[in-house]
Amino acid sequence: MEKKSALTAFAALSQETRLDVFRLLIEAGDTGLVAGDIAEKLDVKQNTLSANLSVLLNAGLVRNQREGRTIRYFADTGGLQGLLGYLLEDCCGGRPELCQPLIKNLTC
Repeated sequence: MEKKSALTAFAALSQETRLDVFRLLIEAGDTGLVAGDIAEKLDVKQNTLSANLSVLLNAGLVRNQREGRTIRYFADTGGLQGLLGYLLEDCCGGRPELCQPLIKNLTC
């Protein structure tokens, strides 16, 4: 991941509703959630949610899939992996064994 992309991702996550949406989609896993369910669970208006989902999509942290008249959203684990990789790229001064406790905490 390039620095500019990392900054875009961090900016997307630096807003309360977007962070809540992203965490909810991480929790939902492979099944994702339709926009209406996200709005209901977070008590957010549809138009506000739509704008926030667009920011997360543009940051590469969320992906979507049309299902008839609805859109299902998923956390983009590739985007998250890229962001975490950017942060940990030079972890521990070239001594990766020192990073193992951190990496272990990040894996499911």
